[in-house]
Amino acid sequence: MRIGFIGLGIMGSPMAKHLLDAGHHLFVRTRSKVPAELAGATVCASPAEVARAADIVFLMLPDTPDVEKVLFAEDGVAHGLSAGKTVVDMSSISPIETKAFAQRINDLGCDYLDAPVSGGEVGAKAGSLTIMVGGAVATFEKVKPLLALMGKNITLVGGNGDGQTTKVANQIIVALNIAAVGEALLFASKAGADPEKVRSALMGGFAASRVLEVHGERMIKRTFNPGFRIALHQKDLGLALAGAKAIGVSLPQTASAAQLMQACASNGWGQLDHSALVKSLELLAAHAVAEG
Repeated sequence: MRIGFIGLGIMGSPMAKHLLDAGHHLFVRTRSKVPAELAGATVCASPAEVARAADIVFLMLPDTPDVEKVLFAEDGVAHGLSAGKTVVDMSSISPIETKAFAQRINDLGCDYLDAPVSGGEVGAKAGSLTIMVGGAVATFEKVKPLLALMGKNITLVGGNGDGQTTKVANQIIVALNIAAVGEALLFASKAGADPEKVRSALMGGFAASRVLEVHGERMIKRTFNPGFRIALHQKDLGLALAGAKAIGVSLPQTASAAQLMQACASNGWGQLDHSALVKSLELLAAHAVAEG
């Protein structure tokens, strides 16, 4: 197939590579150098040019304004679309704005899926992402074989916007788990126990989780190179709190996690992996989980 991909970042590049490796003709647009592993792709001058060349256009961008600009700016995707084409936004953005974007694309005679992902850089490289999809059933079935090249757990949740709502829910759960693991390991460490042995013991009980397994190890080994940056997770929690305000829901624990991430950002740690949320807890305790 003729596929467009816009957003070749930490996750976008390996996702696009899976499509290219499957034999599809890939059209890309990036402001930076095209990664070596995507050397077989055709580089386009604008998002509109990508849309003119491709039948399905994937987006993997940082935030809502980025998606809006790529879609609807003067040289945006919308200006290169023709009836029958499909846009698949795999970014994590506002569910409310997503519904508006989808309607504008539908008005052009084109289909739209919101299909945000979870799994980080590791999942993107392994092709094992969890993909949460919102949109029409027929469009989902058409695009699903391509999504299957990038992910394993692929679910059509509902209509446009529902994929993004699911991703926000995912980010709430992950953030609160990171905070919980950080507090637990910090408590154990300051009490004099070996945090690595505590983590190993907990992995065999009801407290076991992927966050404890992966991010607990990061907290102990101090390996905070980004798989998913604090700044991006902070953005996602902002979407959660804005959405909660709009629908009249209180999310006190989400607000607490957002403040811990804000403390990290204020100390210049916004580009670290989101497991570095523990650093804000360590500041409050005047104690680090581990040396390093």
